[in-house]
Amino acid sequence: MDVKKTAPGLKAMLAFLLFALVLLPAGGIRTMAAATGEGIGPVFVIPVDQEIERGLQNILERGFKEAKQSKAGLIILEINTPGGRVDTAERIGELIKSSGIPTVAYINGNAASAGAYIALNADKIAMAPGSMIGAAALVDRLGTPVEDPKSVAAWKSIMASAAQAGGRNTSIAEGMVDVNLQVNMPEIGKAKEKGQIISLTSEEALKTGYADRIASSPEEVADWMGFANHDMFRVDKSPAEQFAGFLTHPWVQVLLLFVGIAGIVIELIVPGFGVPGILGILAFGLYFFGNYVAGFAGYETWVLFVIGLVLLALELFVPSFGILGLLGSASLVAGVVRAAYDTTHALLSLGIAFAAAAIVIAIVAVAFKDRGIWNKFILNESLTEDKGYSSVTNKERLLGMQGTSLTPLRPAGTALIEGERIDVVTEGGFIESNKPVSVIRVEGGRVVVKELT
Repeated sequence: MDVKKTAPGLKAMLAFLLFALVLLPAGGIRTMAAATGEGIGPVFVIPVDQEIERGLQNILERGFKEAKQSKAGLIILEINTPGGRVDTAERIGELIKSSGIPTVAYINGNAASAGAYIALNADKIAMAPGSMIGAAALVDRLGTPVEDPKSVAAWKSIMASAAQAGGRNTSIAEGMVDVNLQVNMPEIGKAKEKGQIISLTSEEALKTGYADRIASSPEEVADWMGFANHDMFRVDKSPAEQFAGFLTHPWVQVLLLFVGIAGIVIELIVPGFGVPGILGILAFGLYFFGNYVAGFAGYETWVLFVIGLVLLALELFVPSFGILGLLGSASLVAGVVRAAYDTTHALLSLGIAFAAAAIVIAIVAVAFKDRGIWNKFILNESLTEDKGYSSVTNKERLLGMQGTSLTPLRPAGTALIEGERIDVVTEGGFIESNKPVSVIRVEGGRVVVKELT
């Protein structure tokens, strides 16, 4: 009886053991897959290889959008930048944190200044051998250090917050910004003293926790994160973005403004629409196109530009005591400045271009002074002798000459002397027409004649 009772129990135990043996391999496989980080979805590589400004932000926004639409499992930001605008870096940081897609900052060169901040906002940081992160002190457009305590404190806090979110030593992040801090880094046997700025090599960053991996390529980063490196997509700049990047280079902007100003002004002062006008409008068009594609300019900049040209043209033909010219110039300057990503840089570029254009315009104005538009406002017609006019000084040459009275002289009239019609007078007597006469006296503009007998 006891055996019968125990038999079903044994059968149940055997069934349970068999069931467990069947499930354990499967469970072991799933656990191992999770442990090795077998990633699902493609890997998007987005380069951060230029100065940090609005144009780069647009490229990253497009890249993150495409990654989301493709259900990417990982985004790798390949960073090599000298830094740039802090406000743009903050917006890029928010883009990274809000994307919902795991992101690795792969520093393949330098992640300086605002570039370091972008890297700190990623979930992981990998660095190529010989790369660098740090040197995030605030500087202006000319590279001069910003010493305003409020600005430095705000940027230092932003950097420290990004480091803390990634579980990194906040003191090192602050030492990348503030030259007055002292920071000990026992992991690498170094200490930052006052007057220094922290920048870490790849090996130093790995030891201090500012890098999670040293990798020689994005493919190695993908493999480290558990993703297949054959399913990778690189978000390159579109042809329009590449062209816009060329057009928004600082010195190219200066050249475009120079050609634009010189071309249009030369076309205005030297009548006849031709090469200068075409080049000027084309240069301004490329200036606004480049800034528009890069995301710096809006439609309002085109409107300001057109209004400025119209007002300047009206100034040439409508008396306004310079008011239309001033308004037109202000509209053009406003359009140029609003189209640029940095007001200070735009004003500097405009100043250089205007100075260079003024020299060229002056040379052209002198060379083509006979064709200048100012000739419309200057009386150039001269009453010369070859046009039938005779000046007072030239009438003295008539003294002693003979001619014929064309009209009766009572005592004034007209005589033909040496083939020239001359207003003459007699000494008081009357002389009929078609009588021979002789000039006996010239008194200023008064020619006195007498009849020949």
